[in-house]
Amino acid sequence: MRKLKNEELNRLDVTSFRKAPKTPIIIVLDDVRSLNNIGSVFRTADAFLIEKIYLCGITATPPHKDIHKTALGATESVSWEYRENALALIKELNAKGIDSLAVEQTEKATMLNELHIDKTRKYAMVFGNEVKGVSQEVINGCNQVVEIPQYGTKHSLNISVSAGIVLWEFWSKLTKA
Repeated sequence: MRKLKNEELNRLDVTSFRKAPKTPIIIVLDDVRSLNNIGSVFRTADAFLIEKIYLCGITATPPHKDIHKTALGATESVSWEYRENALALIKELNAKGIDSLAVEQTEKATMLNELHIDKTRKYAMVFGNEVKGVSQEVINGCNQVVEIPQYGTKHSLNISVSAGIVLWEFWSKLTKA
């Protein structure tokens, strides 16, 4: 097997990306403090043609060199917007009929591998602060909570890893024939 060169991957350019049909997923980053995590989420959002990212609270916004370092240009392809208050945004998205899901560990959370995804719906996924997670008030505003099953000794995953796992699962289920 020969490793492919970047030019052999036939990736979209930024203009084509913006015109391409998007996966009906919105990402909400609530008080994410690591610029590298923010950039990594942008890059993952680009990989799965995610509709939009909302950056809320203390979450930094592009342009910033540390976001750019991990986003590798995805801040130019993926649509994004800053909102001060994540709860107000969640209420707005819910009012538009978008299903909001907090990615968190709570009572009665649905395990990601057991989650039913309706291909006719649009989803907003909330990822929280690296230490405190998604705030309780934002969890209360969401339609449901999804948890990534974990079987080891640690209690959490890095936010950019969590985003990759959840987005892959949703994208796989949404695009499955």
